[in-house]
Amino acid sequence: MTYEEALTWWFSRINYEVRSATPRDLKLERMRALLQLLGNPQDRLRLIHVTGTKGKGSTCAMLAAVLQSAGYRVGLFTSPHLEHVSERIQVNRVPISAPELTARLSEVRPAVAAVERFSPPVTFFEISTATGFLHFLYRRCDVAVIEVGLGGRYDSTNVCRPVVSVITNIGYDHMAQLGPTLEAIAYQKAGIIKRGVPVVSGERQQGPRVVIQTVAAQQAAPLIEVPETLRRAAQGYSLALAGEHQRDNAAVALTVIDCLRRTGWHIPEQAVRQGLAQVDWPARVECLHRQPLVILDTAHNVPSIEALVATLQQTAPVCGRRRLIFAVSSDKDYPTMLRLLAQAFDEFYLTRYGTNPRCVPPERLAEILVDLVPKHVRVRVFAQSHLAWSAAWTDVRPDDLICITGSVFLAGELRARIRSDVASASPAPRLVPS
Repeated sequence: MTYEEALTWWFSRINYEVRSATPRDLKLERMRALLQLLGNPQDRLRLIHVTGTKGKGSTCAMLAAVLQSAGYRVGLFTSPHLEHVSERIQVNRVPISAPELTARLSEVRPAVAAVERFSPPVTFFEISTATGFLHFLYRRCDVAVIEVGLGGRYDSTNVCRPVVSVITNIGYDHMAQLGPTLEAIAYQKAGIIKRGVPVVSGERQQGPRVVIQTVAAQQAAPLIEVPETLRRAAQGYSLALAGEHQRDNAAVALTVIDCLRRTGWHIPEQAVRQGLAQVDWPARVECLHRQPLVILDTAHNVPSIEALVATLQQTAPVCGRRRLIFAVSSDKDYPTMLRLLAQAFDEFYLTRYGTNPRCVPPERLAEILVDLVPKHVRVRVFAQSHLAWSAAWTDVRPDDLICITGSVFLAGELRARIRSDVASASPAPRLVPS
């Protein structure tokens, strides 16, 4: 296959990132069969497996940055991608190249065809996972950090035996697939716990904690709940990522590092400080311009919107007009998200992204929002995201804030356009708490 043919084949597969999965769609037998035909590359890798409702991607990025600073060759598997699909599979923060991706997909394709002779079609994410495992093996990674795609128990990544499992936190998201209560969601995420494998948990709510404790005990897996000493210690590190919630993620990463050290990994303190200070994770309260302040974020559920609003209150408490560009997927609790955002912004630019059919029509968002804000607050609807950005950017003043959030798909669709439009201005410094 050529590169273009490989991508066309890959993107032709069933993709539950653009089409909602049902619980019966989430099985592991097909994934195990695919990997067996590929020689079970996941069994020949040292892996760190990470799940959670929010912060799992940031925690993965922190762990990868610290381990790379310590001298390890580090694979990083995350989803969804922001701007290009190659971002999902990285080694030492370099995305998989076009020739490498073509070669790996060419190897995966016949195995997919063999599996499909006796099973339903192999999905886009299953192919992503298999390709990532293969790439990390070919690149001889010392360790790979693997982010769960959805839930944990039946996620395609949950076919590995990691050196440590990680649960960042539990919150409401993907309830149709994971269950209606925090305890049900915790049970699904705790499915990544393996017999005898240490598990680090950052969860503090009593109900989900009990579920995680119970599953860990059933699996005879040593449970390490993030200690208060490391939560306090996280306050003393310089973090490249903004927001108090990133301190919580850093505390989880520090606990994982401590766990690895106790099993013989060489991770100097200087590597920890350097990794946390230099970690690069775009579109997580990312400051793209200072005057006016332009913030790009991927908050896509209620907990992450709460974290975003708190971060903006802390880092940008005084400004002119506070403008929001917002689009969201239909499987999210967007009425609650809008209630939170209605208190934090003065102008609303509601739109949609073209990369995912699950996007809520902006007209529907406007119907909800107009009942949540005073009549003088401007609420505008745009058929395309670039039109919303152009409208917000055209008459912006130096002391205004423009925040773009609601979905990874929205952030990915607009990031290059925004960077181009603000390129003539001075470089944007990192957004850090004042």
